Amino acid sequence: MTASFHKGRLGVRLAQDAADLAACQALRHACFFGRPGVDADAFDAACQHIMIGGEGGLVGTCRVMVLPHGDALSTSYAATAYDLSPLATFERPVIEIGRFCVAPTAGAVDVLRLAWGALTALVDTHGAGLLIGCSSFAGADPQRHAAALALLGRHHQGPEGLRPGRRADRVVPLAGPVPDRRAALAGLPPLLRSYLGMGGWVGDHAVVDDVMDTVHVFTAVAVDAVPPARARALRALAG
Repeated sequence: MTASFHKGRLGVRLAQDAADLAACQALRHACFFGRPGVDADAFDAACQHIMIGGEGGLVGTCRVMVLPHGDALSTSYAATAYDLSPLATFERPVIEIGRFCVAPTAGAVDVLRLAWGALTALVDTHGAGLLIGCSSFAGADPQRHAAALALLGRHHQGPEGLRPGRRADRVVPLAGPVPDRRAALAGLPPLLRSYLGMGGWVGDHAVVDDVMDTVHVFTAVAVDAVPPARARALRALAG
């Protein structure tokens, strides 16, 4: 299995050089801020960058940080917003997924599916036992996402002993009523729905990020908890 493959009109590969990284950073800025620019930070140098595109250029990207064990989570991007010490005793490699984005002109479902195929290949290559990330809701007003956040708090919180502690200045408890479950589900971002569909869980609070204009939740997927049929399909996708 490899993280580089083609399916239909789209291909998937890892960034190989500075030009590839620059393309990823440009797409990220366009998706996150709606205008040309470069979205870059100090974590980029420690990550592998998945690129998804075709004849029309790059349409999707995300970055992956491979950590040897849970004690190394303090060096992750998520650790800037969450206290990850409850996961420090995890003994297997951990993969952090970040900066996932899809060009507005591309089909998000297809791009996300290919991204998961590449991520599955990386999980197998490194023997990872846990995937983590910050799943973002567009818009930094928590009230816009109240129903979806309450749904997460009611049905998808992780084990109490593993949930991250609070580190950020602006946090939002995952609490409140869920008057319309269907509407709450519709308010979940596609990447977060994918996490949950693979048996993923979230922490007990969200973080407001005014710089990115988002509200995000810590999300984790134990590789051993992924439904076998889903795992087989993703491995077949990546060959």
